[in-house]
Amino acid sequence: MSEQALSKVCIYGAGAIGGWIGAGLASAGCEVSVVARGATLQALQSQGLQLQTRSPEGTALTQTHQVRVSATPATLGVQDLVVIAVKAPALLEVARHIAPLIGPNTLVLTAMNGVPWWFLHGFGGAFAGQRLASVDATGEIGAAIPAAQVIGCVVHASCSQSAPGVIQHHFGNRLIVGEPSGQITPRVQALVELLSHSGFEAVLSEQIQKDTWYKLWGNMTVNPVSAITGATTDLILGDPLVRSFISSVMLEAKAIGERLGIPIDQTAEDRHAVTLKLGAFKTSMLQDVEAGRAVELDALVSVVRELGQLTGVPTPQTDTLLGLARLQARVRGLY
Repeated sequence: MSEQALSKVCIYGAGAIGGWIGAGLASAGCEVSVVARGATLQALQSQGLQLQTRSPEGTALTQTHQVRVSATPATLGVQDLVVIAVKAPALLEVARHIAPLIGPNTLVLTAMNGVPWWFLHGFGGAFAGQRLASVDATGEIGAAIPAAQVIGCVVHASCSQSAPGVIQHHFGNRLIVGEPSGQITPRVQALVELLSHSGFEAVLSEQIQKDTWYKLWGNMTVNPVSAITGATTDLILGDPLVRSFISSVMLEAKAIGERLGIPIDQTAEDRHAVTLKLGAFKTSMLQDVEAGRAVELDALVSVVRELGQLTGVPTPQTDTLLGLARLQARVRGLY
């Protein structure tokens, strides 16, 4: 598969990350379309997809890209590449409508937080092929989005959406991509070439599950703690009791990863240092709570508990975190 074969691209979820990726692909000459509704649909139709950045000198820059947009995937037709960039709670709804976009050769790039439904596809040794009920309770997602056509993606970038269709890129530019099987296929190499040509720091992973698990290792703790407390990351890790609790959860996840074949060669304190370098910020889950949006607890925490049960690793600290965060979210109507 050549880079040119990936020219027709659809973004499903044109929020901060999806919009940022879509703008990059449009700048590289791809024919970009977007599935959107409501205010985002209207904004993209009237003013295009806008990406706001800053030059190295600090000058504000705005790129505007005209994209095809529809609330109905069937009007957009089969794509070469579909980028799914929604929050995990919205994925089931996407799965129920995505079929018209996917042909036999379509690649589906999942640019999402947490453990995806395809995590154990072609990976996991004795656990390979297991469906993770925490993220695909009925199997409907796996049936609608063939795992054989999925390319995993781990995003290391900070973006926000200042208004519908208006994306602000703050820092970070890395997209780690890989086949769930770990194979270096011509199609994933073509995708890396396309993403690199589109201005991203595209990295080809030989084990995308390990990259997914490492990012989760920090997100699965600080995110729900921030949602419960309303605290920014510096305050969370600055409290020695909370920091110790977070470390204990991370040790459980580390043990699970070792049994799955994705060991982490860092300590919890090493990971805290990485988080603290980013400064005081509100996690995505805290932003969701403040905005009244459903929280991604299942893809970040419930699935870790499920993998613990699957691999025989006890998770008492993870269970405590999940129980408190889930209760808080239910009280607010966000879970």
